[in-house]
Amino acid sequence: MSCPTLMTNRLTLRAHGVADFDSSLALWSDPEVVRFIGGKTATAEEVWARLLRYSGHWALLGFGFWTIHEAATGAFVGEAGLADFRRAITPPLGPDPEAGWVLAPQAHGRGYAREAVSAILGWADETLQAARTTCIIDPLNAPSLKLADKLGYRAFARGLYRGDEVVMLERARPGAGLYVMREEV
Repeated sequence: MSCPTLMTNRLTLRAHGVADFDSSLALWSDPEVVRFIGGKTATAEEVWARLLRYSGHWALLGFGFWTIHEAATGAFVGEAGLADFRRAITPPLGPDPEAGWVLAPQAHGRGYAREAVSAILGWADETLQAARTTCIIDPLNAPSLKLADKLGYRAFARGLYRGDEVVMLERARPGAGLYVMREEV
């Protein structure tokens, strides 16, 4: 499956392309952006590998990440989507798609992440039919934890990823029945 274009009131979500490299590099090399995502800015080589990984998700799994653009201006404001990163994380996340989102600092506080991820989850609920999606968030990243809550994610465990503590969250697909939480957090 190729990456579909999703439209919201204010945003256009579309597939990554070579033309997005500079915007993605600016995003991932910003210390404010990566503060709660590993804390290390990315090199051009790492961002190029990230773009290839995003394309590979769509080609192999039928889901992946989108670029996020303001509909009115076309300005790049971030990236969001679903992935199977096969993370070496304790406890394991399992086989369910993992949601993620990252926005450029100038787009923070405008509701863009909620708008974009809501559209992605709506697409996933309808298209993928996965019983649940997961996500991991740094416990100090209050804005992302608040957003996850608004999107219907609930913490089920604390885990370790690359030596850092993360909150592990899950969201049941509407109509898929209640997912039994493994642990109260």
